[in-house]
Amino acid sequence: MRARSFGLPAHWLAAGLCLGLASANGARASSSAVAALAVLLAGAGAVASGARLSLLVAALLFAGWWWGSVRLDALDRSVLLGQVGRAERSRVVVNGPPRRGRFELRVPARVTRFGRLAAGEPVLLELPLGRAPPQGAILDVLGVVELPRGPSHGFDERTWLRRHGIHVVLHGDRSRVVGRRGGLGGFADRLRARLARTATPGLRGERRAVLAGVVLGDDQGLSDDLRQRFRASGLYHLLAVSGQNVALVAGGALLLAWLVGAPRWLGELGALASIGAYVLAVGAQPSVVRAGVAGALGSLAWLTARERDRWHFLLLGAVILLAWNPYNLLDAGFQLSFAAVVAIFEVAPRIERWLEGYPIPDALATVIAVSTACGTMTAPVLWLQFHAIPLLSVPANALAAPAVVPLLGLALASAAIEPLSPAAATLIAWLNGWCAAYLAACARLVGGLPFAQVRSGRAVAVLAVCMLTGAAYAWRRWPRPT
Repeated sequence: MRARSFGLPAHWLAAGLCLGLASANGARASSSAVAALAVLLAGAGAVASGARLSLLVAALLFAGWWWGSVRLDALDRSVLLGQVGRAERSRVVVNGPPRRGRFELRVPARVTRFGRLAAGEPVLLELPLGRAPPQGAILDVLGVVELPRGPSHGFDERTWLRRHGIHVVLHGDRSRVVGRRGGLGGFADRLRARLARTATPGLRGERRAVLAGVVLGDDQGLSDDLRQRFRASGLYHLLAVSGQNVALVAGGALLLAWLVGAPRWLGELGALASIGAYVLAVGAQPSVVRAGVAGALGSLAWLTARERDRWHFLLLGAVILLAWNPYNLLDAGFQLSFAAVVAIFEVAPRIERWLEGYPIPDALATVIAVSTACGTMTAPVLWLQFHAIPLLSVPANALAAPAVVPLLGLALASAAIEPLSPAAATLIAWLNGWCAAYLAACARLVGGLPFAQVRSGRAVAVLAVCMLTGAAYAWRRWPRPT
């Protein structure tokens, strides 16, 4: 992919649309007058000569502002809010993996019918502890509608759920599975279940849980202690599906096409299909949608003989996420994902060039540069969202780096081989279990060290002063272009 800087007309157009969609979070503008203004500006931009780009950017900004406002109005509507306190028999579709709490199962779901009321609304389903319903199951639930919890210990669950279009909690006393959903959602459920099974055959316990976290972004199998060690060490990003996963999926399809002697265009089509299937299996997490859009556009660019532009791909990923739900701008996953990618684009190459004068292997220099850049750019987000900053993310990622790509590659290889040879897939998964055990050991080692994570406001202030001082020193010593 060509490493070009931000500033092309396509970049400004996409950025204008992103800004408009994001602006709906500050003020709503769902009036038809705003949409009409966007159309007028677009028409003026089509016939103008000197100010064409500015007019088109303004048109997209107002169009995004209008559409973002319409989407937020739709997300804020709820028919079940008027049913709070009522108990009815409901028909519910499980549309995500359950999370097991101390006292209940918490399941993302969609209520299609509440008593005689046709709802079609997402809810948080709470069930008694026991066997969790599988993703995609259709449940008959006897339950009562309740409001989500308010602010507690620095986390406002009600606001967080509202930004995902969820306004109520359905507390179920009894439930039974009465069917499975079909369509695209059912296909995604089957893909996820198959990938979870074929990527980890024969594995149990912690090793299986780590693999599920890295491959599917599902950390439910991890113990609370290990999950906290991943966070404290700065390795928790490995448990969120990222561009590296998508790149390996696409690369695997291209490699398979090359091995069987298929033409490149067929390999690119296979990469497109593989990326789409993987995104469906993992779910619409901001990081995987962004990476999926970039990977798919990269293949389309090759197929249509166009240049690959990473900034354009990144902005289009943001457009898709914000157009679907402008509240994504306020989501920690969205902020961390895009901050990290911008750091990789702009900051990491500079750090890597600075390290060229030191006796450091190239692979290690790349890991240090990327970890330092991402750690610096995401630190403000981590503090604002979670009130914690990992201090040792650079050595932790340097330790973990040798196992990450092999782990992903072996997991995908196991999933591909399992239908042909279950015994070979089991052997590959057994080998991969050692990679998972190594990652867990890195998280425990680094995350268990004193001062691995900063949680004090004073300590963060001292850290910020040190970082600014170091940045000023580095800026003065930075080589200037001649």
